Amino acid sequence: MAYVDFDSAREALTAERTTIVHQLHELGADESGNLTGAVDFGDAFADAGAATAERTETIGIVANLKKRLDEVDRAMAKIADGTFGVCIVCGKDIGDARMEFRPTSVRCVDCKTVLSQ
Repeated sequence: MAYVDFDSAREALTAERTTIVHQLHELGADESGNLTGAVDFGDAFADAGAATAERTETIGIVANLKKRLDEVDRAMAKIADGTFGVCIVCGKDIGDARMEFRPTSVRCVDCKTVLSQ
């Protein structure tokens, strides 16, 4: 197995998690991706259509942030159980450069390429 700096990866993932949670809260959502009602979509808009469009856009952004948060949590769990940096498809090392660039990676470049085709 290639050398993976677990401490650096954990630090990067923790920082990313903090940022994502902060962004969710700014959008009026909790960590589960549910809107908390902290953001009012009705008062600042001239009509219901604009409020609905804004709410729909916010829901989409929240969904993407929730997906990223899940990826970060999954990567942190992999660090804890010793499978961080191992491809879930072929079981080979993902590679230090890829893990440093994207610590939430779960597939090596070869398996990711095959999946994308």
